[in-house]
This record gives sequence, structure tokens and C-alpha cells, in this order.
Amino acid sequence: MTHSHTHAAGRRTGTSSRHGGRSAAPVPPQIPDRRGPGGRRLLAVLLAVGLLASVLPWWLDTPAGSLRTTTATITAAGRISGLVAGYLLLVQVLMMSRLPVLEKWIGGEQLARWHRDVGATLLVAMLSHVSLILVGYAGLRKHSALAEVGTLLREYDNMLSAFVAAGIMVLIGFTSIRAIRRALPYELWHVLHLSSYLVLLLGYGHQFSHGGQLYRPGPVRTFWIAMYVLVIAALLWGRLIAPLVFNLRHRLQVADVVAESPDTVSVYLTGERLDRLEMLGGQYFRWRFLTRGSWWQSHPFSVSAASNGRWLRLTVKVVGAHTADLRDLDPGTRVWAEGPSGTFTAAHRLRERALLIAGGSGITPIRAMLEELPPGAALIYRASTPADVLLSRELDWLAQERETSLWYVIGSRDDPGPRQLLSPDGLRQLVPDVARRDVYLCGPPGLVEQSVRALRRAGVPRRQIHLATFEL
Repeated sequence: MTHSHTHAAGRRTGTSSRHGGRSAAPVPPQIPDRRGPGGRRLLAVLLAVGLLASVLPWWLDTPAGSLRTTTATITAAGRISGLVAGYLLLVQVLMMSRLPVLEKWIGGEQLARWHRDVGATLLVAMLSHVSLILVGYAGLRKHSALAEVGTLLREYDNMLSAFVAAGIMVLIGFTSIRAIRRALPYELWHVLHLSSYLVLLLGYGHQFSHGGQLYRPGPVRTFWIAMYVLVIAALLWGRLIAPLVFNLRHRLQVADVVAESPDTVSVYLTGERLDRLEMLGGQYFRWRFLTRGSWWQSHPFSVSAASNGRWLRLTVKVVGAHTADLRDLDPGTRVWAEGPSGTFTAAHRLRERALLIAGGSGITPIRAMLEELPPGAALIYRASTPADVLLSRELDWLAQERETSLWYVIGSRDDPGPRQLLSPDGLRQLVPDVARRDVYLCGPPGLVEQSVRALRRAGVPRRQIHLATFEL
């Protein structure tokens, strides 16, 4: 079953939200200027230059003709892969630092994708380094690779910590496999993933005591030490100092908890200086509610209303023990927040008009972003039943205020109506100029994957498709 609403522009009538009659947006938010992809490109260039600078000293220090034997070639490959692994580890930690400038210009979604791809390359480089060095050194000493492990552990400083670091990286890689990650509780997976900081600490001594280009004082060693200092400084700033400054400035606390449906709640927050909060609709924070059972957990939830200078709102579907506890939050509960983050915003659009596709609770960032998009957007809201539709009164009001075409697509995933509507022909029928629009997608993985395939077949360039991905 498909409900279609197409609203023309109209004067604001003061339609209120469900929170005590407060207007959902007291002042019409301004359309943010485009930020463009310049920050991503600059960072990609800088990272590529850094990788080249990390490996180039080995090339310059290696005499011509020194790789004539198989053993020498294997050992050299092990040293190169070690330099690459060491550099990629620093890059990984930098992308996990939550440095505000990276969160603003690159966005948590893109950093998450880069982190995933770089992580796979890092694991391959690390395993290559270990295996090639073992085989190469064993060839020089004329004994087995297993015997070489014992020799390295007995005769080389900091080698035990290096093997432990390698083991931790293998564990992180194993638990990052999608099926395994989904089976683990989020908190356990998150703690395991944070152990990558131990890899940085445990591998440091090995790099600088045995690295062919790093153990000697000189510009190369200084360059690597400077990279370590910069990455650790970024980590301290992004993870500790910036959040501390943010929370001391705004002092967020729970104002009210409103049930939107039997399994969805909206949490309203108040605080200080909210009129100075630099936040865009569609962005998310990592929230920590300072109660006895929840203070140690931090989860990413997007805001479900654009900044209005008076309150913030997050709308959350109850899917586990932590989200269930949100229904019992008392007014006045203090909240620790880190953010805002994300490029799922109107500021990162490439075109003047947009198509938004949401499924279930995926409507929350899209509802906030709708306030800041240029007029003329189109919104397709997918839900299994009418009871699963969230914030419908606000969406109807916003559709009228923002000249937005709005369709509620109700039915199971196997119903022919919704399947046809979200096909390439169905999308072109609803939105004839879909290929010339930005498309913002947020919802269950199945809906997102199906929609991306249909959009690509409908002629939408990949760069115009924006996905809401909160975390790794």
C-alpha cells in the first residue's frame, strides 16, 4: 500500500511537535553553503605523500645490486612491508582520533569507509612483514622459520611485544568480519577494537630498535617520531580535550522523554549556549547518559530535528538493553556528548534538488536534514506497517513548508507495490529527474542495498548517493 502526499508551499501555521506544544523549528533554518569534496581530496593526497615519504628512505639507502639473492629479496620485501604497516597503523589511529577538523570536512561516514579499507591493507602488510622477515632471516641462518621465531624472541629486544601486537591485529581483523561483528555485542566489539591503541604502543619499541632506517639518529628517525607525536596529539585532542570543552560549554541534560511508538522514544535535551552549537541536520553525536547502568556506554544516534537554539532531540528505536533504558531516563539526567559528526547533510549536496529515501527509524536524520535542504526535495518513507511510521505529523508539516513531495510506502518487503515503486522504473516515475538529484539513504541494510542498485540502474551517479553510516 502506498500513501502519496505532495504539498505545495504554504505559510507556517505554528504546527507544534509532540514535546509540550513546542514548535518543531521556531526559526526556519538557513540552507547551509556547500562544502564540497575538497577536504577529502586534500587528505587523500597528504596520506599518499606520507606513504611515499615513509618508504622512500629504504629505496635511497639500498645499494644497487644488493638484492641478487632470493633471501635478500625476501628480507627486503619484509622490511618494505614493515614500513608500510607502521605507516598505515598511524593512519588508522589518526582516523579513529575523532579530530574535529576531520569529522567536519571528511565526515564519520567516509572515515569509517577509509578505516575499513585501510585496516584490511594494514593486516595484509603486517602479516606479510612477519612472514617475509621470518623466512628471510631463517634463510640467512640456514634453519626453519619456526626456529627463527625462538631466535628472535631470545636475542632481540622488544620482539615479544611486537608478536603480541601482531596477535592483537589479527584478533581485530577477525572480529571485523561482518558476520562475526554482528554476532558480538556492540560494547564487546568496541572494546576489542580500541585495543588497536595497544598495537601502536607495543610496536613502537620494535620499530625504533630494529627498523633499518629508524634505529639510527637522523632525519628519517625524526620524521617518524614527529608522525607519532602528531597522531598522539590528534588522538588526545579529539578523544579527550575537544569533548571536555564541548560538554563544559553546553552542559547537556535530559529535559523529557516522549514515546513516539511502542518501540521508539524521543529524548529531548536542554543545555547552555545551544544557539552557538554548530550542528547540521543529519549529523550525529556519540551519547553517554550518566546514569548508573548507562554511563560506561557510548552510542551514536543522529539528531531528529535541526538546531533551533533551545533544545536537541534524538529519536531512537529500542533494540537492546541500552536503548530500552532510555525510556526510563529522568529529567535532569546529565549527558556527555561527542560530536557533531557526519557528512549526511545538506551542506554536502552536489545538486540543488534531492531525493531522500528512509526506512523505519532511518527517518530521524532525514527529518532533521529536510529542514535545511533547498525547496523542491522528494521524500520516500518506507515502513512495514502504518504503526512503524514515525514523526508523520512533523513530516507532513515540513513537506508543506519546504515544498517537498512526500510518499509513505507501506507494506512488507515482498509486496509487489513497494517492490515496483523502489525499482528503477518506479523511481523514475515518481521522480522523473532522479538522475539529476542528490539521493540520501538511511534505513535497514536490505533497503539501502536494494535502493542503491535501483538508483544506479536509474542513472544516478555514485557520487550523488549519500549513505548514513554512523560507525565502523
